[in-house]
Amino acid sequence: MVDDNTDRRRTDEMSLDELREEIRTIDRDIVELIAQRTYVAEAIADVKDERGLPTTDEEQEQAVMDRAGENAEQFDVDSNLVKAVFRLLIELNKVEQRESR
Repeated sequence: MVDDNTDRRRTDEMSLDELREEIRTIDRDIVELIAQRTYVAEAIADVKDERGLPTTDEEQEQAVMDRAGENAEQFDVDSNLVKAVFRLLIELNKVEQRESR
């Protein structure tokens, strides 16, 4: 769980430039995690292709969306926003999977 009071104290003591640098670091980390997720999704696509499985797995997609919502609540982030991001990631992965077949 995120300690809001500690985060606020820490950020209250940072300059605007330091806060912007923090955002740049976080943005880079987000892109790195998206790249890692994409790599794993490509591996999943290969396994699906080898096994003759369909690209879309609605049950798995729902499980991902449920986890996204739970994680959003855990970190006190808007659940709809997080789910929208994950829906986009899932759709992009599905497009890539279809194109690679």
